[in-house]
Amino acid sequence: MNMNTKKIAYLGLLIALAFVLSYVEVLLPLNIGIPGAKVGLANIVIVVALYTIGSKNAFMLSLVRVLLVGLTFGNFAMLIYSSAGAFLSFLMMFIGKKSKKLSMTGVSVLGGVFHNVGQIIVAIFAMETSKLIYYLPVLVIIGTVSGIVIGLISAMICRRAKVAFA
Repeated sequence: MNMNTKKIAYLGLLIALAFVLSYVEVLLPLNIGIPGAKVGLANIVIVVALYTIGSKNAFMLSLVRVLLVGLTFGNFAMLIYSSAGAFLSFLMMFIGKKSKKLSMTGVSVLGGVFHNVGQIIVAIFAMETSKLIYYLPVLVIIGTVSGIVIGLISAMICRRAKVAFA
């Protein structure tokens, strides 16, 4: 198998894994009193992809995941919120990784925090109220904690998998 075939097979596996982890989160919703708050298990796959198959493929993976999950388990509103969160999250993780000043866990924390920031920005415009900004401190804490967990797990996977295409 040549390198390109391996990369395509690996990307397909990551898409399937991200989809399954998203489904697991749909089945086991975390109820902490904030609508839409989730651990973000599928972000493990995005972080691992960012470090193993490169930013372009990881971004494509993120887009495909958001579309598949939104169309399968959600509605149009969920798709918009998820897209905004995923885009801003990925952008910040890309910048964080490129800076080479953050560990994988630090990059994951950026992703977790800015996913929530992206969703709050959309909610502020959709609901036409800036009062939603008061949710942000709690969401930053949630994003930080889940980002740490996701980052640590991602780092363990990358160390053990030893897959490198990027």
